[in-house]
Amino acid sequence: MNILTLADREIVIFTDGSSRGNPGPGGYGAVAIYPNAHGELHVDEVGGREDVTTNNRMELKAVIEGIKNFISYYENLSVRSFTFYIDSSYVVKGVQQWIKGWKRNNWITATKEPVKNRDLWEEISDLIEKGDGKGPLSIKWNLVPGHSGIAGNERCDIIATSFADNKPVQLYSGTLAGYQAEIVSEILDLSTMASAVEKKKKGKSSSSGKAAYSYVSYVDGKMSTDKSWAECEKKVKGKKGARFKKALSAEDEASIIQEFLKRS
Repeated sequence: MNILTLADREIVIFTDGSSRGNPGPGGYGAVAIYPNAHGELHVDEVGGREDVTTNNRMELKAVIEGIKNFISYYENLSVRSFTFYIDSSYVVKGVQQWIKGWKRNNWITATKEPVKNRDLWEEISDLIEKGDGKGPLSIKWNLVPGHSGIAGNERCDIIATSFADNKPVQLYSGTLAGYQAEIVSEILDLSTMASAVEKKKKGKSSSSGKAAYSYVSYVDGKMSTDKSWAECEKKVKGKKGARFKKALSAEDEASIIQEFLKRS
């Protein structure tokens, strides 16, 4: 098992956005793992809703609120480093490739069109450059596949969709140990995440691009397999300690079931 060890000044944030219709009611979610003033790892969940929005706007809003959650928390945010794990290529490509050109061209795209969601892109740009007013932020951006068993990403999806449906889950704020015991098991286990990120970097197809054989879930001591994510989502959504993962074959399904049973 490959467990992520946070640096003393590192803040890890998972984010996700959702909308029911495009536009339609939407929600965003973020899960941050960070060291408090005493060096103890804590977790904050962030979530919110808009009545009329789009999926891309909610993806951007999740990043913005994830960062703003730490404004004024530390004495000097510029000496900290953020590491984001996001399943939106729109957001990751935007911050890494597009935003500098947009700003140079007065927020006009290469196709001579106004940049969509300019207000949110400007807010992200301002946060990156100014942080809490004491200097620019240091941020690493990682693109990960959605619905692939990455615990932080899956939890953000639950938060975002619950707010989009106007039935928000209770947001957690407390110790990492308490979080893993109550809501998400081994959120910093990189066994799934590391391979998924590496495949993205190499341009290989990841498990998220392959047809699912089934979706395995373990909720309140009950193991289930479903043929669609929608069926699985109904069982795990808003449930504390829920575990779920996409299986690509009968053998993969059996392996996931054994994995969940060992952790129960």
